[in-house]
Amino acid sequence: MQSTLIRWYDSHARDLPWRRDDATPWAVLVSEIMLQQTPVNRVLPVYIAWMQRWPIPAALAADTAADAIRAWARLGYPRRALRLHACAVAIVTAHGGEVPSEVTELLALPGIGSYTAHAVGAFAFGQRQPVVDVNVRRVLARAIAGIGEPGPATSAADIALMAELLPDTPHEAARFAAAVMECGATICTARNPACEVCPIAGSCAWRAAGSPQQAAQKKRTQRYEGTDRQVRGRLLAVLRDASGAVPKSALDAVWRLDEQRERALAGLVDDGLVHKLSDTEYALPGAVIALEAW
Repeated sequence: MQSTLIRWYDSHARDLPWRRDDATPWAVLVSEIMLQQTPVNRVLPVYIAWMQRWPIPAALAADTAADAIRAWARLGYPRRALRLHACAVAIVTAHGGEVPSEVTELLALPGIGSYTAHAVGAFAFGQRQPVVDVNVRRVLARAIAGIGEPGPATSAADIALMAELLPDTPHEAARFAAAVMECGATICTARNPACEVCPIAGSCAWRAAGSPQQAAQKKRTQRYEGTDRQVRGRLLAVLRDASGAVPKSALDAVWRLDEQRERALAGLVDDGLVHKLSDTEYALPGAVIALEAW
């Protein structure tokens, strides 16, 4: 399974900028944060523009959090832009502008969780790290456990299984981690898996069992229209397009339901995405985010 997937990955992996030989650890870290809950096709244009503007952490740290929020555009979950900005500041102040290679140091950065720390360790530094996302869990569930779908969240057992499967050589382990993830994203998909072209179909426990379907689990479709998320997006759009302070009246105009609009605006202020300058003026955060806030 190890060698087969690595060979398949070497010849079939998508050509993505953060995977290229010249990709820096900063490029990998930025990509991992942008790719959280966001598909590759939406990330690519924002990522390319971001890296052209801020190719190193010091470049982003020298700009304001407002600049980061504006550059994030409509990628979604804009708190990630704040975290990346705070992360850049921390890298400059605590690590001399270089992304640290140790997982413990990565975990100490603002907004970096266990998955991202292990992913950066593996994909940026070629370390032997168990990188487990939903795509990896699906491949392991089918190929090893013989079940159609993984559990609802990453478990300690998932991480332990991936760690056990990793090749001993760090470089090969990192390639294997990327290969499993790519297989889950492009071949062993949640719906309509392409088993006929899967490189490990011959050893897949789920396929050997006849690809049994689990009892259908109703997945709640996340509604967007009319939600606080939609209101927050409209409020942020007005603030992003402004060069400075925005009058409260301009924000009031984006949504007719006063209670929901005020709740969404208060949430943006609480999250640090918007600064309340006065009762009548608001703006994007123009100062460097204090690391203590994270």
